[in-house]
Amino acid sequence: MSVTLDQTLFVFIGKNFETLAKELPMLGRLWLFFMLVFRIVILGTVADDTFSDEQEEFTCNTLQPGCKQVCFNMAFPISMFRFWVFQIILIASPSLLFLLYATHHYEKRKDHDKTCEFSTDNLKNEKRFKNLYKVNLLFRVAVEVGFLVGQWKLYGFDVKEQFECERFPCPKIVDCFTSRPAEKTIFLHFYFSVGVLSIFISILELDFSIFHQSSKTR
Repeated sequence: MSVTLDQTLFVFIGKNFETLAKELPMLGRLWLFFMLVFRIVILGTVADDTFSDEQEEFTCNTLQPGCKQVCFNMAFPISMFRFWVFQIILIASPSLLFLLYATHHYEKRKDHDKTCEFSTDNLKNEKRFKNLYKVNLLFRVAVEVGFLVGQWKLYGFDVKEQFECERFPCPKIVDCFTSRPAEKTIFLHFYFSVGVLSIFISILELDFSIFHQSSKTR
């Protein structure tokens, strides 16, 4: 996650934020800000330095060729940094696609407002837009829950300083040591908390959209 990529994301979201603000409730805008600051920015700046040398600094008390690699793979089946990057991509992709659709929807609505046209097609488009919005929220909640469970299964809540490894080609039980375990533990807690809060915001947003739509149809 480079600085250039972060800047590109900021430019892309910034250009479409006005449209997004018109289409989404306050909770949706809060989630977007939450996603940018507490995930993309922090992961692309602070966390990058913490995890950039994690495999190089992972040391074991043996010089047996290949032992360090298999032990590292056993301790971290997937890098925590790559795990969170994949999470951001999977969560953000449907939201960005929905943002593109929202832009198109908003332009069509402006055209209808200018011509003062009103038809059943307009109502169908509005209903389709709201249903897609709900599907996007449901997908977001499902992915968030899945990644929280995955993070807990893969890493737990603490990164151990010492890791015992008994695996070929290691000649015996070897002790391996993780770099920056306390700092990585803090990131584990932080991103788990971010995931829980994101789920909470998404559920509130989904509840608001259902309640808001049902109250309008009464």
